[in-house]
Amino acid sequence: MIEPFGTGLINHSYKISFSDGSNVLLQCINQATFSQPENIIHNYKVISEELQARGQNAVPPLVTTRKGKYFWVDDNGNFWRATRFIENSYADSIAVSASKVYLAAKCFAEFSASLNRLDPDKLEIIIPGFHDLNHRYEQFEQAISSAGINRLLKATHVISSLRERYDLVRFYKEAVENTDEYPVRIMHHDCKISNILFDKISHQVICPVDLDTVMPGRFYSDIGDMVRTMACSREENSTEWENIDIVPEYYHAIIDGYVDGSQDTLTRTETKHIHVAGRILIYMQCLRFVTDFLNNDIYYKTSYVEQNLNRALNQLILLEKLENFLTEL
Repeated sequence: MIEPFGTGLINHSYKISFSDGSNVLLQCINQATFSQPENIIHNYKVISEELQARGQNAVPPLVTTRKGKYFWVDDNGNFWRATRFIENSYADSIAVSASKVYLAAKCFAEFSASLNRLDPDKLEIIIPGFHDLNHRYEQFEQAISSAGINRLLKATHVISSLRERYDLVRFYKEAVENTDEYPVRIMHHDCKISNILFDKISHQVICPVDLDTVMPGRFYSDIGDMVRTMACSREENSTEWENIDIVPEYYHAIIDGYVDGSQDTLTRTETKHIHVAGRILIYMQCLRFVTDFLNNDIYYKTSYVEQNLNRALNQLILLEKLENFLTEL
């Protein structure tokens, strides 16, 4: 039996149930997002072997084709891969409790810590410049210089607010140049709670999933991603401006869980600046949304004309709320 599975926006996923009772998760990789899907398979294999060797955080194993390959390209050029379906598991679509958020953050941290001895150069860069804040800021300024006057006028407030926070770009530049204090690490890069599998009976973490963006990065990517997606009171498409805020107990659960799961692999400087992570990722996403709006919505799908601008405003408000929250810590 074949049935669509999950709510992912990038790849098409299907649960395949066989007569012998075994199940497989089959996915068609979106080659518009991942132009070299073979690199995803390469990284998955390297990561799986390292985790198995250390006996930690096993991930769903790849399933081979009849010819022993780890992927299949159909007659239309579609790229397919399969992993074993993890039975009796579930994933939360949104954060539902501080305890769940803590477990998710701890799992993501343990994942990176378990790969701490693996040379990051053994992994391929899946999306170049994905969390390169300087690159995202340059794209933002380029979009401003070429945007039409109507969209520029509508985005004036967001543009000026982002320019006022250029100190985050300076911090990023200094961090990437200081590899002793901010070492290159193997990071997940997509740390939503929906990418953590929980056991249906015990409700304990099984493992992280959706490893397509696992690649070399810096510590703030995963922490910041969790703050942006788990510690917010409203998701990024919400226009309930007055209800967008940071949920304090979720924020603290993210930081505590990540520190506990990192197993002392974070440097003293990374720990000292751990609270800048959320600011960087929310700021970066705001840049990306308003940049796409100024570029006439060529990247993110929209269902109405000003959706990307509203998404940017959503993230700007969340950033302001986080800044206020951090002053009280």
